[in-house]
Amino acid sequence: MTPEVKERIDQIRHENVPEGYKKTKTGILPVDWATCTIDECLERVEHPVDVQADEVYTQIGIRSHGKGLFYKEPVTGEALGNKSVFWIEPNCFVLNIVFAWEQAIGKTTQSEVGMIGSHRFPMYRPVDGKIDIDYLFSYLMTKQGKDILEAASPGGAGRNRTLGQDRFMKSKIVLPTPEEQKKIAEILTTQDKVIELEGRKIEEIKKAKQFFLSKMFPKKGQSVPEIRFKGFTDAWERCKVGELIEDYSQKTMIQNQYPVLTSSQQQGIVLQEDYFADRQVTTDDNIGYFVLPYGYFTYRSRSDTDVFVFNRNNLIEKGIISYYYPVFAPRGCDSNFLLRRLNYGIRKQLAMAAEGTGQKVLAHNKFKNMIVDVPSRDEQKQIGALFETLDHLITLHQRKLEEEKKKKKALMQLLLTGIVRVPAG
Repeated sequence: MTPEVKERIDQIRHENVPEGYKKTKTGILPVDWATCTIDECLERVEHPVDVQADEVYTQIGIRSHGKGLFYKEPVTGEALGNKSVFWIEPNCFVLNIVFAWEQAIGKTTQSEVGMIGSHRFPMYRPVDGKIDIDYLFSYLMTKQGKDILEAASPGGAGRNRTLGQDRFMKSKIVLPTPEEQKKIAEILTTQDKVIELEGRKIEEIKKAKQFFLSKMFPKKGQSVPEIRFKGFTDAWERCKVGELIEDYSQKTMIQNQYPVLTSSQQQGIVLQEDYFADRQVTTDDNIGYFVLPYGYFTYRSRSDTDVFVFNRNNLIEKGIISYYYPVFAPRGCDSNFLLRRLNYGIRKQLAMAAEGTGQKVLAHNKFKNMIVDVPSRDEQKQIGALFETLDHLITLHQRKLEEEKKKKKALMQLLLTGIVRVPAG
């Protein structure tokens, strides 16, 4: 951020009007920006469908939180019955009046031509090129935009908060010149593509990981996996889990001896205060909790879903965790291999070993008596290293994804308020 921009932000924060700006009811804006109602910029588009019973129609839907349009399964006109539906027009602003308060908004394109939408998805096109649809979408994804959608959707939660379309159309928005709107939208759209690309990379690596998981561990009835590293031909040996691990039962002797940890299904080992940031869950008395050193394993022995996930403490030197989480270390096996071996291919065994009608409880001794197939230590190391690399790549791109999302948020704050101007030309 340049010194000029920092100075401008500081001026606006202290309600001082920088040169080239003006003070309005909606805040301090560039002098060439305007404030107008949405109905001055948009007009309703509505072409009813003459539904034919034997024709097939594809309806659109709109995801919340600005995630765009999706397509429903095709249905016949007979199945639609007397439902009032309309042809989708391209290059229009469209929203879901039931979940508009949750930013269920989008833009139609040529891809949706020939599809239909119900009365819950009104469409609007720009009037005389006054507004760029992509700019409007970005604006309504800001806090100011969300406030507009919520204010026009009175009532309680969920389906009781239907958008009042007249009220929405009378809402005021900030408009740069059409040229600047377009440039702002292009910058934010480019950033969206960067975010999308990072998301695709993550999914591609996850697919590769899942492929190797399915091919590098023996399936039921097999003594070796389908894919192996060069030079390994021996059959995998069967052994008890208890032969691969060593229990660790050190407990805390004083209150808050180490940070309290949680073992999560999606994020692995995390600080409890971070994982449950929105609510207090830490007990006032954590004396007697298990100590979880760096590199040691744990799992939650109680599950509501028959799924037991094993995690390794890669976070801090020592933490403490509830006594519902047995702690153990690898013994005579590769740590990276063990982490993947316990989380792949034995979930059915784990579910069968668990007891209980509601919440399932996996007794640690039953877990240790389970039989698993393992290769030689050298092969374990190579398998473990492969998955460690894949997990590292996933984490790396997830961090990049979060950075790009933060960058877009910053761009929206600067561009859609006029604090940073897009160069002319």
